[in-house]
Amino acid sequence: MGAAGRDFHNFNMVFRDDPRHEVVAFTATQIPNIAGRRYPAALAGKRYPRGIPIYPESELPNLIRRLKVDEVVFAYSDISHLEVMHKASLVLACGANFRLLDGASTSLKAKVPVISICAVRTGSGKSQTTRKVAAILRAKGRRVVVVRHPMPYGNLAKQAVQRFATYEDLDRQKCTIEEREEYEPHIDRGSVVYAGVDYARILRAAEREADVVLWDGGNNDTPFFQSDFHIVLADPHRPGHEEAYHPGETNVRRADLVIINKADTALPGNVALVREHVQRLNPKATILLAHSPYTTEQPELVHGKRVLAIEDGPTVTHGEMPFGAATLAARRLGAAELLDPRPYAVGSIRGVYEKYPHIGPLLPAMGYGKEQIDELRETIERTPCDLVLSGTPIDLRRVLTANKPILRVRYELDEQGPPFLADVLKRF
Repeated sequence: MGAAGRDFHNFNMVFRDDPRHEVVAFTATQIPNIAGRRYPAALAGKRYPRGIPIYPESELPNLIRRLKVDEVVFAYSDISHLEVMHKASLVLACGANFRLLDGASTSLKAKVPVISICAVRTGSGKSQTTRKVAAILRAKGRRVVVVRHPMPYGNLAKQAVQRFATYEDLDRQKCTIEEREEYEPHIDRGSVVYAGVDYARILRAAEREADVVLWDGGNNDTPFFQSDFHIVLADPHRPGHEEAYHPGETNVRRADLVIINKADTALPGNVALVREHVQRLNPKATILLAHSPYTTEQPELVHGKRVLAIEDGPTVTHGEMPFGAATLAARRLGAAELLDPRPYAVGSIRGVYEKYPHIGPLLPAMGYGKEQIDELRETIERTPCDLVLSGTPIDLRRVLTANKPILRVRYELDEQGPPFLADVLKRF
């Protein structure tokens, strides 16, 4: 059971060459247009010359019966402990075993040091922290390569090993908005980024040009590489999630350093509660407080205007955040109104609001392919706003042109030490 990432990696690591198991199917959720494809033979190995079919997760009970499944392996992230057990109960009721794989059997050993940056929930601030760590190491003369958690939304065989160093690389490989959100900010800072499907090959390639590999995690998943120093981001806007979501709690328990981010915009009591939970789950971890300040292009244009706030898609969908940096910026800068785009949403964008009813008056930056990007553009143009504030990590104007001015809202990690990252990394 997966979402086009951890599931493929776990298969590659544990099942691909194991004659004791026959993998009969993947199921897919969270990501549009994954189900209905096949995990290709070029990646599945000699035991699977026809590849392996990928079905919607909704078909799981029927698949267990029809394919005589003995065991179901759960392999995706950013899901509550309660929901994991609901899925386990369904599998057990259908007569199959339910399994979670351990970190040791699914992580690769690198030849160079690895620093991993993960989180308790998606949208906690992993990428901005990775950028900060990369800058610190680069200032010390280290060659740094970032390896990103998988986002293979196209041709899986062609995406086995991907290297991104320029915008042209993103264009050539037809990256989605979601991929660009993770790769562009690193490229802007001069970092080479690897991603793909086959992480054994990816690691070998990254090692050849790195003194230190940075693992930039996805959602709240654990790293695919054995980590020499494990940094975990916690979000006080979602207090309690650090001990209530899978596998975010695993990250907290394994962390060497926990950064409680966004302390500048969260309630002090929530910051204190997250600290209390982290100390109980992992009393040996160092804890660092950080702010996540944001800056807005041409802020003087926002006051008194009707504003459409666009936020990072995964953060406000399965990440369950009710707002992001664009919403905060609009309020701080005196926008006359935050326009609600829901009545104007079209196609799959309208479907996102139906699937995630907690989303309020903001627009998730969904763009899993050209059709959805076109629907995002149409939704923007139909919304009767004066301007758009985009809180996604990329310059949205590079992938779509709308009939409204789009202003970027950027955010970075601002440590509130001691301790400071540079001091912690120096000890490492």
